[in-house]
Amino acid sequence: MSSVSVLTIDGPSGAGKGTVSRILALRLGWHYLDSGALYRVLALSAIQHKISSEDASGLLQLTADLPVSFVLKNETEDHRVLLLDQDVTEQLRLEQTGNMASKIAAIGRVREALLVWQRNFAASPGLVADGRDMGTVVFPQAAVKIFLTASHEARAKRRYNQLNGKGLSVSLSDLSNEIRERDERDANRAVAPLRPADGAVVIDSTNNTIHQVVESILRLI
Repeated sequence: MSSVSVLTIDGPSGAGKGTVSRILALRLGWHYLDSGALYRVLALSAIQHKISSEDASGLLQLTADLPVSFVLKNETEDHRVLLLDQDVTEQLRLEQTGNMASKIAAIGRVREALLVWQRNFAASPGLVADGRDMGTVVFPQAAVKIFLTASHEARAKRRYNQLNGKGLSVSLSDLSNEIRERDERDANRAVAPLRPADGAVVIDSTNNTIHQVVESILRLI
């Protein structure tokens, strides 16, 4: 793994790190890891099997078989997440799934079980890793580390527009509250709290376009 080029992009939900990471992976011709999707796949499986977010043993049993792959099409389309060759992308984007994923991500034993798996995504010629602890825990040796953030209001509005664009009826105030709660939970959890990694370049995307963020990161690389 140490011989593979790795670019980590961490940050809170709605900062744009998923879109930025996908575009960079396509531009560079590198592999792509949406680490949050792994937790969401586990969360989805837990919901389907009626396993509580507090049932660490039950969650660990589910991690034994989570064959996930990511499909990148182009810069304008979202990547697809496949579980056992079944497209589960839309199910992973549900707020219920995201909230469950945030809760189980705070469980140390679960994070340890997924750590090796995440690192196995690092393969030649390189990897763009998108998440919340990619630069701090999973790939601390990465040559370039980015922490992408944005104002709370901007992130809630982006999420609202994204879901509305997909025909989903959502409340902006509810999304705002959920993002605020998730931020607090992620920043204060005992295991791998959300924060910029040592040596990370912090980029605020509140008033920047996706193109501007991508170009600034490419200059760093």
